[in-house]
Amino acid sequence: MQAFIVEATPLASPGGACDASASTHSRLAPHRHQQRDFFVADILDASPKDDVASMEHPLFALRAGDRRVRVYERNGTTVTVKPGIDGCATIHDKDLWIYCISQLVEAKNRGREIARTVRFTAYDFLHTTNRDASGRAYIRMGEMLARLTGTRIETNIETAGKRERGFFGLIDSAKVVERDGDNRMVAVEVTLPDWLFRSVDAMHVLTLSPDYFRLRKPLDRRIYELARKHCGRQPTWKPSIATLHEKSGSADKLFKFRAAIKALAASGELPDYRMAYDPKADAVAFYANGPKGYRAEIAAIVKGLPPTSAKARENACVRKRGGPRCP
Repeated sequence: MQAFIVEATPLASPGGACDASASTHSRLAPHRHQQRDFFVADILDASPKDDVASMEHPLFALRAGDRRVRVYERNGTTVTVKPGIDGCATIHDKDLWIYCISQLVEAKNRGREIARTVRFTAYDFLHTTNRDASGRAYIRMGEMLARLTGTRIETNIETAGKRERGFFGLIDSAKVVERDGDNRMVAVEVTLPDWLFRSVDAMHVLTLSPDYFRLRKPLDRRIYELARKHCGRQPTWKPSIATLHEKSGSADKLFKFRAAIKALAASGELPDYRMAYDPKADAVAFYANGPKGYRAEIAAIVKGLPPTSAKARENACVRKRGGPRCP
């Protein structure tokens, strides 16, 4: 969306000269709210949203300081991730994407104009994503912006029905618009890559649990993304451990990854889903919380498959008013 300014031209007198009084006392009030070429993120109750393409493919590192060139290929999609001098952007850095996507989608739902460049306050970002808001948090936020702009992606991911090979940063640019008296960033402006904005504009997004930002471990966040993507319209999903390992982008050996998945399943702390590890198939079943997910789990148990942990069922039954009915 391009900014534009309409200027009033002085009225001409019948003799062709400009009327001085018209130029001095215009009937038009001055423009007080010029159309901007950026979107102001000012919605306080936007539900967390994520774009479908990045939920499917491991664009973000699961380990801080990861400087490997990572290559991922699956079903015709290729993703190459190259770190910048500050290392690869991590899945915790993706919070900035989710924050911007959430604001843009909610604004679009309300009929507002949206743009690739998003301006927001640092405090609102920290508050919304459940982060510490101390002075050190603003320094870490600057480091996050450096990783997001420095990490380069080469991919042929399809968004909004369009597949093309592109080379881009996870954000095109970032700048601090204002600083307070302590030289801490107050307002920040970031420009999202075109393919991501195209995906958001086409509403290729999914709503995340508000508890997503409470997940501490990078792998837990990535597993939640995959469960949300694949259980979006079905009550259960059962990938093999090898497939889940590949989709997650984890750099751990398979045996260590398997142990982490079993621990997550036993904890019952994955938002919206329950997990059950099947040792015979070396696979993990995800069940959506809610009646359909419970029926799918019961059907699996009848077939002799392992149930989800008691802790998972207990957590799923801690209902809010109007929440899912427990079996």
